[in-house]
Amino acid sequence: MSVNRQLQPRVEPSYRQPVPVCHDLSLGQELVGLHDSGGLWWPEEQTLVVSDLHLEKAASIAKTKGVMLPPYDTAATLEKLAALIDLFSPRRVICLGDSFHDSESSARMPAAYRAMLATMQLGREWIWITGNHDPEIAPSVCGERFEELSISSLCFRHEPNEDADCGEICGHLHPAAKVRRMGRTVRRACFATNGNRLMLPAFGALTGGLNVMDNAFSKVFAERRFSVFMLGNGRLFPFTASKLISD
Repeated sequence: MSVNRQLQPRVEPSYRQPVPVCHDLSLGQELVGLHDSGGLWWPEEQTLVVSDLHLEKAASIAKTKGVMLPPYDTAATLEKLAALIDLFSPRRVICLGDSFHDSESSARMPAAYRAMLATMQLGREWIWITGNHDPEIAPSVCGERFEELSISSLCFRHEPNEDADCGEICGHLHPAAKVRRMGRTVRRACFATNGNRLMLPAFGALTGGLNVMDNAFSKVFAERRFSVFMLGNGRLFPFTASKLISD
């Protein structure tokens, strides 16, 4: 698939590591870039979009279910997001819902993590789209809150809307895809799109994924007419739905 050079991240000349590229995708009337981290880059608006961070998930599970998980998911997710922000230098960041694992997570987040987040927010517009896990975000967390937001020809929301017009960008279902190649089965988080709607993979470190061949996606992508971009190391792997297998 061709790569549009307009979608290359802007980096300082001193940056010596290979720069991951974005796969270009037309959605609505806009050209966006899909990054192998699971983030979306919209160059025209200098906007970075991520979905389903699920910050403080391990702490929430420990509190509500008594199951102890390594409490490092928030730090890992914020570090990953910070690296992406350093790479693209966006003027706007949009988080597509379920940014916090529950309504108390934003207030419960340790001071060090709140400081990391506040540092990333400096000098840029920050938008929280509310989700089913975080319908309320503590007032102490900076940024604007919206149930959904339209910018130009694109609409940003957490859960997909069956009746959405062309240009919907959403999350919620944590899409993942599974393929069999050369005798091996590979399962990866993925972007999923039918040309009208784009669903982002979960960005959080402790989120997992749901196979896009699951019935939960049948109303989102009718008749299995969609393509995926599986996340790789420094690249994305495109497949049509006909090439995918179920769990």
